[in-house]
Formats: sequence, structure tokens, C-alpha cells
Amino acid sequence: MGVFAIRLPDIGEGIAEAELAEWKVKPGDIVREDDILAEVMTDKATVEVPSTVDGTVLELGGDPGAMLAIGSVLIRLAVSGDGNESDPPREAPKMPAPPKEDAAPPPPPTEPIETVVPARPNGAKPLAAPSVRARAREAGVDLRQVPGSGPGGRISHDDLDAWVASGGITQGHVTRAPNTGVEDIRVIGMRRKIAEKMSLAKRQIPHITIVEEVEMGALEDLRAALNAKHEGERPKLTLLPFLMRAIVEATREQPGLNARYDDEKGVIHRYGAVHIGIATQTPQGLSVPVIRHAEAGSLWDNAGELARLAEAARTGSISREELTGGTITITSLGPLGAIATTPIINHPEVAIVGVNKMQVRPVWDGQQFQPRKMMNLSSSFDHRVIDGWDAALFVQKLKTLLETPAMLFVEG
Repeated sequence: MGVFAIRLPDIGEGIAEAELAEWKVKPGDIVREDDILAEVMTDKATVEVPSTVDGTVLELGGDPGAMLAIGSVLIRLAVSGDGNESDPPREAPKMPAPPKEDAAPPPPPTEPIETVVPARPNGAKPLAAPSVRARAREAGVDLRQVPGSGPGGRISHDDLDAWVASGGITQGHVTRAPNTGVEDIRVIGMRRKIAEKMSLAKRQIPHITIVEEVEMGALEDLRAALNAKHEGERPKLTLLPFLMRAIVEATREQPGLNARYDDEKGVIHRYGAVHIGIATQTPQGLSVPVIRHAEAGSLWDNAGELARLAEAARTGSISREELTGGTITITSLGPLGAIATTPIINHPEVAIVGVNKMQVRPVWDGQQFQPRKMMNLSSSFDHRVIDGWDAALFVQKLKTLLETPAMLFVEG
């Protein structure tokens, strides 16, 4: 038997350390070559680390949330053969041998032994004498909330008195216990990355947010007609491919919105390519897959790529390259969206377009109120490099294109 240390491999891109996001094994587990041992997270993506040998887990190299240097020991395994470390395998501590039959009995304890009364099992009917139950009914106390000190959690008069005197909160005819529990949750992995990214964006970028109301009836009619015509033949069109096309057209007139700002060098990078990030909620947290060259794709091209990337993000199979390089971002809460939001810019980009909930509202047409399908766009801009006037022009261009969707297909 020997000890084999598996070290954190070089993940590439000049990364010097990675965060230990999750263990897939624990001490004592038997692993085979290529079994996944752990997930580590870099600034770009989550990476699975496989075992390179067969063995039994002896020691883990840290707790989730720890930062590990590339090349440091990730895990130690007990293996057949010599391994790659000289330390002998760690063995579990041996239990003391039982006393011999002719050994003298242990001396009696010098202090009284405290008797522990078993608590009432969760969900079990409270045990109490009829007189205690009668008092509880008169006081409006729910005995299921009262801890009992008797055998099996039996509630005595003293228990009821202590409960009433403890200051429980009465709601209607029931007295409920104050909940003083506190759960501590470490901010690690994807959540830590999101927290750092949001803090950086709010700390570095002075945001200006513009909310504009858009009438969506014509676009929704067009979308429904196109989906019906190409049902089963082409990807289903949601609002987002139309909005992506509108952003392409709007940034063609205002290229300063399709840009990234290098804070340290004081340089604005304006891009001809429109790489649109789509903020996507996943079980691991918020991620932003990027649809590259939206300017070159048709509605259905971008719809298909959007569906593919969203699924890859949700299943965790998305690559690092597919999460980087965006030049402008769309964020949407879908049907859960509110009337208006204040999106946070995806640093180092300079603009983000937020989609809010679509609903039928009464709109004054000059003579009377008419029901119209309306939606608000909430767009934020980096006020260091985007003036309010330019931001307003951009939003108005989006509004015009979405309200008259035929213009999305007119060249020039």
C-alpha cells in the first residue's frame, strides 16, 4: 500500500489558483481512474477534476470555498503499490480493547449522572394530562408548540406555565414560538463569482438607467405568424431574437454602445461584431452565455443558438469560451419580470438592455383608452463614457424598431 497525491492540474490561460467549489467524494470512498473527484472554479468556468488512479480516499485538500494554488495537493489516495508519496496510508484510530472478564469493575462515578429526557418526535401528538389540555385551550395555546420535559416529551403544568411566561407570539387563538434560528451560508463557488462581479460593476460604473414603454402588439402578431408558418421546421421565435436584431440595428447607428471600457488603460474598445450576452438563470446561479456575431445571424439562427447556449448553461456543459467576449447584454426575467428594473451592467461592457413583463394596459389614443399589449425596456449605461442624450437616442431607436417590426428587415 502507498499514498498517491493528486495535485490541482494546470487549467490553462495563465491561471495561478482556483476555488474548490464542490467535492464529489469523501474520505473512505473507493474511486476508479477517471472518476470525478471535485469541481474547481476559475474566473471563467467550473472545471471537473478526475482521478488519475484507482484508490481509496484518505485526505481531502481543503473545504469548499478554499483557494488552491495550481500544483498544490488536491487529494490523497491509498493505492496498491508504492504511490508517489513516502507517507504511509492514514489508518483509522483503533478502538480500545474491551476489558478482560476478570478485571475489576470500574469505580462508581463521583458525580451524579444527569438523566436526559427524550424529546417528543417531530409531528407526534403532544402528550399531556386532560387538565393541562383544558388550561391550554383556555389560554389559546397550541400544545404542539410547547416543549415537554416529561418522558416522551409529556407536557406538564410547569411546562405550560413556562411557555406562557416565555413571551410567545399570539396570533388569533394560537400562541406560536418565536423563531430565533440563524443559518450561516458561506458565499462560495458560483455565488461568490456573481457577488464579486456585481460588486465590481456597481463600484466601478456610475449607472444611468432609462425606462421606456413599448407597444408590442405588432411584433407579437408577427412573431406568432412566423412561428405558425415554420412550426416544426425552424427554431421557435421568442421576443429575444427580435430584440437582438433591434440592438444590431441600433448599435450600427451608435457604435459607442457596442463597446467595452478598459478602466485601467482608459481606452474604449468599439466592436464591429455584435456579441450579445444573454443573462441566464441556472441551478448554479446567474451566467451570461454569449451569442457571437448576432449581426450576421438571421432571426432563426440566433434563436437556435440562444436555445443551445441556454440549455448548455443550465446543464453545466457550457464552455469557457461561450461565456466570455460579450459586447452588450440582454437581461430578462420573463413572465416573472416586474414593471421596471434597474439592470447592472456586465463589466467591462457599457450597456445592458432589460426586458420587463409584457401585459395588456389601457393606452390613451387621443380620444379614448384602448387595450394595448405593452412592455417596458429598462436599459442601463456606463455614464463615464455614455452621455444621457446618446443613451436616450439608443432607447428610442429600440422602441421604434420594436413597435414597427417591418423595419427590422429593411436594409440601409
